[in-house]
Amino acid sequence: MKQKCDWALHSPLEEHYHDTEWGVPVHDDRLIFEFLVLEGAQAGLSWSTILKKRESYRIAFEYFDVEKVAKYDQKKIQELLNNPGIVRNKLKINATITNAQAFIAIQEQFDSFDRYIWRFVNGETWVNHWATMQDVPANTNESDAMSKDLKQRGFKFVGSTICYAHMQATGMVNDHLVGCFRHQELLGQ
Repeated sequence: MKQKCDWALHSPLEEHYHDTEWGVPVHDDRLIFEFLVLEGAQAGLSWSTILKKRESYRIAFEYFDVEKVAKYDQKKIQELLNNPGIVRNKLKINATITNAQAFIAIQEQFDSFDRYIWRFVNGETWVNHWATMQDVPANTNESDAMSKDLKQRGFKFVGSTICYAHMQATGMVNDHLVGCFRHQELLGQ
């Protein structure tokens, strides 16, 4: 049996996410936007809760088509507030729309959101060598800088801890524990 990060052992859904997605470098703007939305939705909740609702989020937010989400109106917001498949928090829903608009502005300025966001790690995955989950930080200087810059550009629900979780999810940092089989696997990606 392969050794895995402790957090991945709570459910088959978390284990699958850990084994196939978490820490894999993401350069597709649509998927980056999806992770930003999901990380923001997680604020105050468990990642397991969000993973269970992920497919509902994809449907509710039109598979994270940023152009469509940026144009959501009050009728669509009310529809989302009535959707039991997502976290029905008005602040988080409004933030998703605001963030979509800010995301598009960054795409226009940098040619892609990918080009913008990966600047915080100089365009390369930073490989950490944590032995235990207690070693893994909740935020770093880089996530602090990312959070500050995103907020200045109008983003909501992008505190430093959320930004660091985003960096972990999208492979900007490799935070798999050194004993985890994925730590070594991802070094070649």
